[in-house]
Amino acid sequence: MQFSVTFRHMEPTESLKAYARDRMERVRKYLPDPISCHVALSTERHNHRIDVTFQLHNGLSIAGHETTENMYSSIDLCIAKIERQVRKYKGRLEEKRVRPHSVETMPWSHSIVEEAFQHIDGEPPPPTPAAESSLATEFKVVKTEKFHAQPMAVSDAIVQLNLLHEQFLVFRMEGDGRVAVVYKREDGSYGLIETPAQA
Repeated sequence: MQFSVTFRHMEPTESLKAYARDRMERVRKYLPDPISCHVALSTERHNHRIDVTFQLHNGLSIAGHETTENMYSSIDLCIAKIERQVRKYKGRLEEKRVRPHSVETMPWSHSIVEEAFQHIDGEPPPPTPAAESSLATEFKVVKTEKFHAQPMAVSDAIVQLNLLHEQFLVFRMEGDGRVAVVYKREDGSYGLIETPAQA
């Protein structure tokens, strides 16, 4: 398993890196041999945060994070959460076979919008019908993420959504390759958005 650590806003230490590596090795007893593990350690004021991402041979990813007042404690709590998630979905993870990675890049990407209005004087004018129709051209995109939408069954997409702790996941429907989105609803259930089949 490839292992990498990134230190942000803190001094890198070999002891912390070795501790993180040792703890991350614990998932091997639950997972098919992971391709890689990336750990990001950061501090902000008195908070010590760890973000972990495992990439598996079957195309799935597992992610976790934790923040405490002690980095060693953050590492322990984060790997404990990941172990619980992996045990919960162990059967599903073992069922999934290695998938070929010949998936084409999506023609669009997920973006995060920071603000809806940009005005020279900093004050948005009162909305008028004409102004409302032009609002869409005033959005500012501050982050863009490009990714491959893996082909998978809806149930596998829900497993991946939960392993990544995300609110939604874009994927391709197994079989016909249509783009679809699964998402978590407020009541704890899941929703599915499907695109129509191409004519």
